[in-house]
Amino acid sequence: MTVELDDLIRQAQEQFSASPNVAALENAKARFLGKQGALTELLKGLGKLDPEQKKSEGARINQAKQAISDLLDARRQALADAELEQRLASESIDVTLPGRGRGRGGIHPVIRTWERVEEIFRSIGFDVADGPEIENDWTNFTALNNPENHPARSMQDTFYVDMKDAGGLPLLLRTHTSPMQVRYARMNKPPIKVIAPGRTYRVDSDATHSPMFHQVEGLWIDENISFADLKGVYTDFLRCFFETDDLVVRFRPSFFPFTEPSAEIDMMFTEGPNKGRWLEISGSGQVHPNVIRNFGLDPERYIGFAFGSGLERLAMLRYGINDLRLFYEGDVRFLAQFND
Repeated sequence: MTVELDDLIRQAQEQFSASPNVAALENAKARFLGKQGALTELLKGLGKLDPEQKKSEGARINQAKQAISDLLDARRQALADAELEQRLASESIDVTLPGRGRGRGGIHPVIRTWERVEEIFRSIGFDVADGPEIENDWTNFTALNNPENHPARSMQDTFYVDMKDAGGLPLLLRTHTSPMQVRYARMNKPPIKVIAPGRTYRVDSDATHSPMFHQVEGLWIDENISFADLKGVYTDFLRCFFETDDLVVRFRPSFFPFTEPSAEIDMMFTEGPNKGRWLEISGSGQVHPNVIRNFGLDPERYIGFAFGSGLERLAMLRYGINDLRLFYEGDVRFLAQFND
């Protein structure tokens, strides 16, 4: 019987070791420990033995059963470990690869232009002012010599807010940053040198216009500021902004209610893709006496100039962009060109 039990243990070890998976292992287990297994049959045969033999043979059979059970558990654990190793290998992360860093952001071309304009004007002594984008009717229009029902207002059709300010005046999204001329001048004494960049709003939308756009206003008020100062300041600004002296600037007579006389500022490149073309770049003029008066100043004593330029237009000319809408479509391929 002892030799037979040792042989069963050896056979179990061989078959368990040869089982490639859990299903095959369970089939091998049944041959030894199942209801019809070899050890079960031996246990059934104990009933034919006398009590003394039954006790001794029963103990040996149970020892063999325990040994086979231990072999079975060991093989189960080995199969489980092998499966885990396989999963870990298939799902592992190769830490030797270079890290995937976050994409680096950049400055939008319009904001880049905004910062460049501020830098240039700060270098010649101008302050930079910022103000509300929701303005009242008086500050946006009337104080700038553009009274109610004035036909010039139709050129600046805008978005009105369905409420009024504390003084009962209608509110609207500002159509230009010119209201900051009024606000700044009423809070500061001359001489006044200031630019006011910011977002503005009008009911326009096409390849060269957007319902929201950026503008920079400039204002210089003192006792003896002439149109010649305007020409010198703005011409030098353009040459510095475009980093070239190869451009020509002209002042073309025009009309704006807040300046008198008024002029459109055009420039012409003398080289490059825009060579020979006149391009409108800004509106400007001598500040109207009525506007000086609304500043709270004496127009008989103080005089000055103002200008207003679109930041998008400056950016389009500097970077060679022909469609304003590209700035606001959020196409990373377009925006990434300005942040190399």
